[in-house]
Amino acid sequence: MKYMTIWSYRPENRDAAQARLKESGGDKPPEGIKLIGRWHAIGSARGVHICECNDPLLMAKWAQRWSDLLSIEIYPAIDHEELTKVFE
Repeated sequence: MKYMTIWSYRPENRDAAQARLKESGGDKPPEGIKLIGRWHAIGSARGVHICECNDPLLMAKWAQRWSDLLSIEIYPAIDHEELTKVFE
């Protein structure tokens, strides 16, 4: 299953979030989660990850590692090709 993870931080958490990101080397996902891509909105306190994972509990555990600094939303997601099958 693919997941879209949208994260954001409040301005007062910026420095702490950036420091943790640097210290963690980009915070690799736990084993069992394949990171497809990570994007950061320019000039914004937001970003998105696209991941593949068969266990939603792993996604929740990964989000928990950052929940003190970030607001995180996780949604099951399908790509455009998968979506077109809905219309058949």
